[in-house]
Amino acid sequence: MPYILQHLEDAAAFQDSFDLMRVLRPHVTTQAAYVAQLLRQAEQGYRLLAARDGERLVGLAGYREVENLLYGRFIYVDDLVVSPSLQRSGLGGRLLGAVRDEALQRGCDHLVLDTGLHMPLAQRFYFRQGLLARGMHFTQSLRQGRPA
Repeated sequence: MPYILQHLEDAAAFQDSFDLMRVLRPHVTTQAAYVAQLLRQAEQGYRLLAARDGERLVGLAGYREVENLLYGRFIYVDDLVVSPSLQRSGLGGRLLGAVRDEALQRGCDHLVLDTGLHMPLAQRFYFRQGLLARGMHFTQSLRQGRPA
């Protein structure tokens, strides 16, 4: 069955995506906090593209348009996750391709994302998708006990 791609745009749809997003973001532990955060992020331009297999969500790509002096206008991919049973099926590439197409339609200059240094399989996937490592991302937690 071909997957249907569609943007999730309201609290109910965000709520339905919680379990799948937790595959990527296990530190997000409550559905209510997750939905509230996505609603805040949506006000800042965040969009959540979902892949459906019938009624079941099987993939998500969260992204936003940003502009800075380094990249000009670009799409930043915050989240990309595929159901574990469908990883290596091509669905992640299809989601990333759809986000890339959106960036091109918007006239963006780049597609940008970060991945952990401890995730070599994700790094290989991104290289295969045409993304190149151009630097390191540094963070500092400003609140004790919270993930960076």
